Amino acid sequence: MSRTRALFGGLAATACLLTAAHAEETDPAAIVAGQFAAGGNHAGVRASGAKGVCLKGSFAPASGAAALSKAPHFAKEVPVTARFSMGGSNPKVSDKVKPVTRGLSVRMSGEGGDMVFVTISAPVFSAKTPAQLFEFVRVRAPGPDGKPDAEKVKAFAAANPETTRQAAWLNARPVPASFAGVDYWAVHAYTLTNAGGETKTARLKFVAADKAGLSDDELKAKSDSFYADELKERLAKGPAKFDLVAVLGQPGDTTSDPTVAWPEDERKAETLGTLSITAIEPDATCDARTFDPVVDLPEGVAGPSDDPMFAIRSPAYAVSVSRRAN
Repeated sequence: MSRTRALFGGLAATACLLTAAHAEETDPAAIVAGQFAAGGNHAGVRASGAKGVCLKGSFAPASGAAALSKAPHFAKEVPVTARFSMGGSNPKVSDKVKPVTRGLSVRMSGEGGDMVFVTISAPVFSAKTPAQLFEFVRVRAPGPDGKPDAEKVKAFAAANPETTRQAAWLNARPVPASFAGVDYWAVHAYTLTNAGGETKTARLKFVAADKAGLSDDELKAKSDSFYADELKERLAKGPAKFDLVAVLGQPGDTTSDPTVAWPEDERKAETLGTLSITAIEPDATCDARTFDPVVDLPEGVAGPSDDPMFAIRSPAYAVSVSRRAN
């Protein structure tokens, strides 16, 4: 058994020991099954981010990053494996769909371990608890006609208005012209600890150096899989760059609900470094290890202890990996 699979197993067991109050919220297999059903039950793909491009690059820390975190990845430049993706379990989803998140998963390989972030192109997630996420995907499962029941989706949204924030945010903005042309948020609240033991709560985001969206006319002229070709052309000219930014929290900012955005224009932000995406890698490179933002965090960076959506990621990813491999 690999170290990664062993860790997944341990985390899955840990999830089962969570409090009885959250017992109904901690069935990762049901959530993953719901994600696959909503996307059409395609075999051999991820439950989320089925369509994507594997990448390599590097991360160069900013001069002030060590003042916020003692993680070794903020002390010197480190190699990176990354993956851009479209949200959901449908590997044939069109790149032109507006209310679908684009994803950026990043693995920074440093001394003593890796640092992994899984981010999306919106500042909020689509559910605040695993139970709510399960219902969110369940009502979107296609019926006999191949489409979800619109009335069920509408009723769920009315009863759970926080689940509509992500789609509203995406629909209010143009479709990104490139995987590399949009910002990506980690959506959860992290605790950064420096060598002196000082802590800061922050939400992390990758800020694109070259943001661009498409007009409706420009979008019509694109193919359903234009992102991969655009990325090849872009990287042939030079790296695609993002600044990793820590948006620092203030008292009262939620750390337990990823459907609530922090008012970033009212918060201090610190740049932790620059991510440079340099080349496309074979899919096998990204398939060899799961991007797990719970397992793979070094000392100096910690995920939230009170956010059930963060905790459920590891066991859910383990189920997804198992289904993909079998």
